[in-house]
Amino acid sequence: MIPTQQTYREKLYPWSIIRHLPNMQRITVARFRRRNDALDHLQVLRRLIPNADLTVIFDAPVTNTEVLTSTRLHNRG
Repeated sequence: MIPTQQTYREKLYPWSIIRHLPNMQRITVARFRRRNDALDHLQVLRRLIPNADLTVIFDAPVTNTEVLTSTRLHNRG
């Protein structure tokens, strides 16, 4: 599976709050530049929506070179 390209704006905001959905799906709730900002926002969301399954993640950009290298290594074995 090849990951989708991130926009320039998404690269500026690598910390994301995601909401877990059924069938291993997820939705991005918000993006932040700093981890502390994401954690602070997560605390507020947990107070407002206590039953939601939310997580803070670092959504690192993947370059085409990394995808090609990973694919070549995987296909060798």
